[in-house]
Amino acid sequence: MPPPQTRDLAQRLIAHEGAAGNISEPMEFAAFRVCEALRRPLCDLAGVAGFRSLLSRALMLASAEAPSLSAVQVAADGSLQGLDELRSQMDKDQARQAGVILIAQLLGLLLLFIGEAATMQLVTSEVLPYYRSLPNIGTPIGFEAILNEVDQLKSVSARLDELAEQHPPVTEALMTIAGNVRNTATLLGVLVAVRSPRPN
Repeated sequence: MPPPQTRDLAQRLIAHEGAAGNISEPMEFAAFRVCEALRRPLCDLAGVAGFRSLLSRALMLASAEAPSLSAVQVAADGSLQGLDELRSQMDKDQARQAGVILIAQLLGLLLLFIGEAATMQLVTSEVLPYYRSLPNIGTPIGFEAILNEVDQLKSVSARLDELAEQHPPVTEALMTIAGNVRNTATLLGVLVAVRSPRPN
């Protein structure tokens, strides 16, 4: 995924998480909640030390573009610390932009290390669990047709999984096809998230 699209997806994830988060928490720090949403599955995948290294690298790269992020640290468990220091150093718009930069760097590293399909599957399952939540943040009617196709592809994938269990001679082939269909559905859902107009 080219860098502009990565940043666009980061902005969309932060907007979605901010809208879904605790109203007592500042919207501009929703990036921290995106990192937290990804921490558990990535720790399962790479271990705590692996995730901590990945997030530390993303934070270092982001700090080069948004120096105020140098106040943020990655704790031993992989969580981000330093929110209070960050709040005192920048206004809401700066904090929101710094969050977009951080998440974009994290997504870029995930794309590099685990690939596009796995990254998109992880993002949509952990941060955007329901494609139908996208219209709440401004998905236009034209994109509804794509979301309908996503639903259809997910249904096809589920049916193929059922057929795979019933027909042992072709189980492996059907499961591979079902996985490919699921990946296509995931990528279409992310396409809507990336290309539909940005939330305010």
